[in-house]
Amino acid sequence: MSRNSTAEFILLVAFLNALVALSIDTMLPAIGVIAHDLGAADPNDRQFIITALFGGMTVGTLIYGPASDSIGRKPAIFIGLVIFAIGALTCLFATTFSTMLAGRFIQGLGAASPRFVSTAMVRDGLAGSAMARVMSFVMTVFMLVPILAPSIGQLVLFFFHWRFIFGGFFIAALLAGLWLGFRQEETLPMDRRRPYSFLALFASGKEAVRHPVTLGYTLATGCVFSGLIAYLGTSQQIFAELYEQGALFTIWFAGFAVALALSTVANGRFVMRLGMRAITKWALRASIGLSLVFLALAIACGGKPPLALLGVYLFANFFCNGLLFGNYNALALEPVGHIAGMASAVSGFIFSVISMVGGTLVGQTYNNTVIPLAAGFAGFGLLAFVLTEWAESKRPLLKA
Repeated sequence: MSRNSTAEFILLVAFLNALVALSIDTMLPAIGVIAHDLGAADPNDRQFIITALFGGMTVGTLIYGPASDSIGRKPAIFIGLVIFAIGALTCLFATTFSTMLAGRFIQGLGAASPRFVSTAMVRDGLAGSAMARVMSFVMTVFMLVPILAPSIGQLVLFFFHWRFIFGGFFIAALLAGLWLGFRQEETLPMDRRRPYSFLALFASGKEAVRHPVTLGYTLATGCVFSGLIAYLGTSQQIFAELYEQGALFTIWFAGFAVALALSTVANGRFVMRLGMRAITKWALRASIGLSLVFLALAIACGGKPPLALLGVYLFANFFCNGLLFGNYNALALEPVGHIAGMASAVSGFIFSVISMVGGTLVGQTYNNTVIPLAAGFAGFGLLAFVLTEWAESKRPLLKA
């Protein structure tokens, strides 16, 4: 499968996956300074530095998976890394805010390739429990990134200019390309490749969205991610400015990333015993209940409840949401396993569009209170509840 050891292969796949998280989380301490230096018109415009990258990734979701089936995994990842590096350089030398956003979109367009195609590399050589074992190690390494990346960005701001962050992204892409090129063999042989077909992608997408279980859980995934994107866009404003935490913002962010990591570990331990539907059912209800209670408290406190209360709420809510992310995606693809690759691309595109639009709308209503964020989590949670209940109501009819 490769010239390297299994341990090195896991680290390579984890590094390729981590480029997305690095591109998001390292930026968070700097987005206010960047927006100010480049003349952003509104304080909330800084959020577009995050959502522009998601926009590029959304487009890339439909491109790289099917393309890698045709041209091979390594060429597809190389193309993505080159585009990612071009985006990083565009941001590095940006002199206007619009150029910065264009660079971030290009960066996201490139980042989609190593993020999604690297998983296909694992699938090419492994299956079943062996694949699950490797991916569990990959996710263990990957979960460290959101914990550490904001502190890296903050350290850069302490000692250098924010442009050095984008220089770091360029170097990361270069290192990933060299590592992939010299240490990893192609995992998809020529006899297993198939021509890229837009018609096949369209047909698979049509079949996927016509299945109520797939459609319901795909839309619900978009709702859950909307809250996460709203948080990513506003977290620096809330902690560094509203609560005046300054550089300590990175510590708070790391704590909430730990909640997501713990939920992943808990899910892996209990999913076989309890089942995905039972876990997601109660995790979603807990998230909605927590958000509604916290929303009421936030309104009663004039939009700025005690910092400790906000911290407890977000930690518990992210633990609940972490139980939803992977399970919802698996439940969405469960009925369309015969077209899993194509369906995954289409499903990923749909929920990415929903989450990007929904998260941006919530983020843009930020008004120096935590009310919009809490309302967003509660509202999107309720919508996800309606969608999943509808999907489950159709399941017995499909089996009849």
